[in-house]
Amino acid sequence: MALRKILSVCVGSGSEELSDHIFASGWMALSATDVSIARRIQAQQDVQVGVLLLADSSPGQLSEVEEWLRLSSRMEWVGVFPAEALASPVLRELVLSCFFDYHTLPVDWRVLNLTLGHAFRRALLRGQGDGHLKAEGSMGMVGHSAAVVRLQQQIRKVAATDAPVLIGGESGSGKELAARAIHQCSRRAAGPFVAVNCGAIAPALIQSELFGHERGSFTGATAGKLGLIEAASGGTLFLDEIADLPLELQTNLLRFLQEHTIHRVGSTRSLQMDVRVVAASHMDLAAAAAAGRFREDLFYRLNVLPLVVPSLRERISDVPELAQHFLRASMADQQPRRVEGFSRQAMTAMMSHPWPGNVRELFNRVQRAAVMTDHRLITPADLGLAVENPAGLELDKARTLAERDVIALTLGRVGRNITHAARELGISRMTLYRLMDKHGLAPRAG
Repeated sequence: MALRKILSVCVGSGSEELSDHIFASGWMALSATDVSIARRIQAQQDVQVGVLLLADSSPGQLSEVEEWLRLSSRMEWVGVFPAEALASPVLRELVLSCFFDYHTLPVDWRVLNLTLGHAFRRALLRGQGDGHLKAEGSMGMVGHSAAVVRLQQQIRKVAATDAPVLIGGESGSGKELAARAIHQCSRRAAGPFVAVNCGAIAPALIQSELFGHERGSFTGATAGKLGLIEAASGGTLFLDEIADLPLELQTNLLRFLQEHTIHRVGSTRSLQMDVRVVAASHMDLAAAAAAGRFREDLFYRLNVLPLVVPSLRERISDVPELAQHFLRASMADQQPRRVEGFSRQAMTAMMSHPWPGNVRELFNRVQRAAVMTDHRLITPADLGLAVENPAGLELDKARTLAERDVIALTLGRVGRNITHAARELGISRMTLYRLMDKHGLAPRAG
């Protein structure tokens, strides 16, 4: 049987002794004597369990270790510390947030080996669960806030039917991502997904683009053309920013939704279409219909199954996870990777920003910062965000932010297992459920 890999990181002394005992216990120990070496090993090896011996618990060292562990959250970590070091509240918070378990020096090697075995089995379960969540649970959405979990539950329900869906939400909140999730969760997943931005097509061409045309039907029509509705046959047609559709085209779209047939421009023959329509708009279509800017009958035809994608302000607890996700995507092609994460000040600034541009704004700021920064850790200035003066923070607000962050990080580290998270936080399960509800942190969907 192949040896199980473990990343052994010793910041300070004791690296050889730790690695020797791990290897003698049936593990393949990949040793590192500092954080930078550990990062290089992680980039080259697929390792699920790590053990960190931290002899140096100075504030500067703890800050570096914390930033590194935040980016290693998919691993199960076991810590080994001098007993007196745990008097530090910073280290205690780090242990609660980032470690599966911990031991104090001198090490009881038999007990440590049992702990590493438990961590390895947990890592195996997490690895098996990741594929299921990716295929069925996450829907390509990053985050575990109550708002995101609720949206995913709604998507599963509407995906089971073929009725039209109308998606609302602010610009940049992820309406097309929700539409794609509906398609992927439906019986039409093997069919085409055709996205149309109704505001990006010239009014003179949109009739032909949507419905197609016959050869010679107008000047310049030297050949027949398949319309986008026809191209989506057997799948899903996503009409983004449908409020920008000209009123005369709204009549034709209404007829298609009622009769499931289309007429190409220049043709008298009707074509039967099997297409599911999902529409979206950042505008209030009910108000637009009442004001005469949108056909009221078309609004009611589209608004059979309404969904609203939450703004980033409504799911602010997802910002750290989204930011890390976008940073990894931005850095994927950079060799070597210059940027290793976000500073504590940057994370605070992102949590305080109102995000008028929603997820799109967050992505753009992170992508720009990853390219332009000269620092190892991205700063608020790199993101173009102001640093909130800590002295200006109300004490209650500061406590609330800290409480939410610790709970969210602990839940993420233990795979959102309520029992394990409550145990590590030193509170009851009922208290944890109450705090999760308070901060909008939803439990795992059943």
